[in-house]
Amino acid sequence: MKYDVIIVGAGPAGIFTALEAKSKNPNKNILLIEEGRRIDKRSCPKAKTNKCVSCKPYCNITSGFSGAGAFSDGKLSLSHEVGGDLPELVGIKVIQDYIDYTDKIYLSFGADTKVEGVGQNEAVKEIRKKAIQADLKLVDCPIRHLGTEMAHQIYLKIQNKLLELGVEIKFNTVVKDLVIENSEIKGVIIADTMNQTQEDTVYGDMTVVATGRKGADWLSDMCVKHDIDHKAGTVDIGVRVEVRNEIMESVNNVLYESKLIGYPAPFRDKVRTFCQNPGGFVSQENYDNDLAIVNGHSYKNKKSNNTNLAILSSHNFSSPFNEPIKYGKRVAELVNMLGGGKILVQRYGDILDGKRTWPKELHQSNVEYTLPDAEAGDLTSAIPYRTMTNILNFIEAMNTVVPGFASRETLLYGPEIKFYSNKVNINKDFQTNIKGLYCLGDSSGWTRGLMMASAMGVMMGRNIAQN
Repeated sequence: MKYDVIIVGAGPAGIFTALEAKSKNPNKNILLIEEGRRIDKRSCPKAKTNKCVSCKPYCNITSGFSGAGAFSDGKLSLSHEVGGDLPELVGIKVIQDYIDYTDKIYLSFGADTKVEGVGQNEAVKEIRKKAIQADLKLVDCPIRHLGTEMAHQIYLKIQNKLLELGVEIKFNTVVKDLVIENSEIKGVIIADTMNQTQEDTVYGDMTVVATGRKGADWLSDMCVKHDIDHKAGTVDIGVRVEVRNEIMESVNNVLYESKLIGYPAPFRDKVRTFCQNPGGFVSQENYDNDLAIVNGHSYKNKKSNNTNLAILSSHNFSSPFNEPIKYGKRVAELVNMLGGGKILVQRYGDILDGKRTWPKELHQSNVEYTLPDAEAGDLTSAIPYRTMTNILNFIEAMNTVVPGFASRETLLYGPEIKFYSNKVNINKDFQTNIKGLYCLGDSSGWTRGLMMASAMGVMMGRNIAQN
């Protein structure tokens, strides 16, 4: 069969591409390909087993309709200042207009009308003052919080709408290769995710690759194999920090999510907070080859006594090295090795003392860890010195903004790594140097997060509808 458009990946970028294109031009024949299940068929066994069972052939947290977004805390950043480098490509005003438009789409599918982090200017000024004293920059971004359980419901409605509009969705289908002839894409080679021996070729006038963080490595391989212009980007390596809500309430009550950026001595690398979850839960998601990566969730109706957030150290490599994704995976593999395949957790005070954390010690403090199968151990034996130094110095700076953040009982979980370091060279229409091939979302290296990826999808969808 031949389609007008083939979309690879049913994450936010892919589904909003299909939604906008089909809404604006019902005659477009669109195929959406996803290696995982329908969202109403996705579930994580850990809710019952209390431990990761390494689902095969893919992790239900990272694969399936709406991608990892369905199991995230569901925060929509409503400012162009947050979410990647897309404003550099298309312009600040353009992307802000699309963010506002995309936000209305989320609202139409049932997103909470409340916007966090607005209306408390004096309190924000006080937080910014403390940040300046700590040599940190505060980015106060309005947030629309979907909540993990509500995100499921919203994306289910979007999935059903796509089917109602006539978008064909192939679930449990993996794209094994791109069909490119004379620098023009003709289609993709697909197979059943459960049995990849039987291959088939699907043809399309346009192919949009939107495979998310999980598919960033696959897209990088495709770029090398088919001479798709790209460059090595930044790899973010870090930890997820967990503290009591009481420590973070001065920020949680004002901003909900504090986005802080610093360049701590001695290396002056960029270090930032990411994905803050008041009353949230630390979680695990698995990538290819059973790679266990830490993350965080925040529900609308279920709360813990803790707040968790990521602290990420950015690393840029120069010639001759150009494989930052592989570097990040190697770091994660080493941490997983020390944890026996599980997420490692360590107390901040133990790091300062130069010792590992023992399981019994986790029960001796005010912070009750929310990832029950995390393995107590020593992160410093696996995370590189430069990265760990950046993180520890950033935590000390954070203590000026949030007194008590650098408490000895503060928990650090690892590894938290963001696999979007390969950056594809695209024009303002998101087309690569291969005619008919477009790349979107986090796998393209241009976005980071739900809203920016969704807005990029809307822009692509409108482009499709008009052509």
